[in-house]
Amino acid sequence: MLHTRQSPNSSRIRFRLLADRSAKIMFGAAALFGIVIMGILLVRITSEGLSWLSLDFLTGRFSTTPERAGIMGAVLGTFWLLAVVVPVTMLVGIGSAVYLELYSKNGKIRTFIQTNIGNLAGVPSIVFGILGLTVFVRALGFGSVVLAGGLTLSLLILPIVIVSAQEALRSVPHQLGDASYALGASKWQTIQSVILPVALPSILTGAILALSRAIGETAPLVVLGIPALLIPFPGGILDRFTVLPMQIYYWTLDAALVADYAHLAAAASIVLLISLFLLNGSAIYLRNKYTIKA
Repeated sequence: MLHTRQSPNSSRIRFRLLADRSAKIMFGAAALFGIVIMGILLVRITSEGLSWLSLDFLTGRFSTTPERAGIMGAVLGTFWLLAVVVPVTMLVGIGSAVYLELYSKNGKIRTFIQTNIGNLAGVPSIVFGILGLTVFVRALGFGSVVLAGGLTLSLLILPIVIVSAQEALRSVPHQLGDASYALGASKWQTIQSVILPVALPSILTGAILALSRAIGETAPLVVLGIPALLIPFPGGILDRFTVLPMQIYYWTLDAALVADYAHLAAAASIVLLISLFLLNGSAIYLRNKYTIKA
């Protein structure tokens, strides 16, 4: 009677197939868990806050009476905050990525800069709040205004924008740049007309997702002393302001005393989530649009 002996390769293949199925089950369960939690959160927020959404709520000022409270001041504060964060982040972040990838030479200085950028991307946001308080609020004397908050949040998301922009620039085929040089274009002409347009979809996607994080941050603004209960509307980058996450945070705390504040926090959360979904949707739209053109 013949006995077949299993080869080492067949046992290795079975092990890899088992590991592959196990990984699919594990990652599928993780994704399902996240979707379920998100669904529960959306249902809870919608059920508690949807009935409180109204034109008066969106356009009204802060009031100590929950039925008369509005979020227009927080919405305007978020808008003015983005008016500072967007240009600073895009100019400094993309410019730094272009320099590091296309101009700087490999060496100790470049390695040192890259290492620190990677480390800064993992620093807790409250540390950037302390930095902003020390530099922008106290040393430069800006105070708790839009400019100080915008510069602080720009520092927070700059490492993310730089890293994502660098990855986008690395993904551009080298043949495109070589062809441009062969036609007589200078380095800057090649970067401006060839490399950046091809990398733009990925750069925009990373930048907009980083801006979404900036909109939802609360800890750095708390450290800066940004008020949550602000009656005057901000009219510029040198005015005091508040933002939606701050308003939601303090209304949640006040809900322990007055139950209606929980409904206000839920309604403001719906507005914030819609804003984040619109930002993320615009990132997908711009990426697809410019990818088709490229």
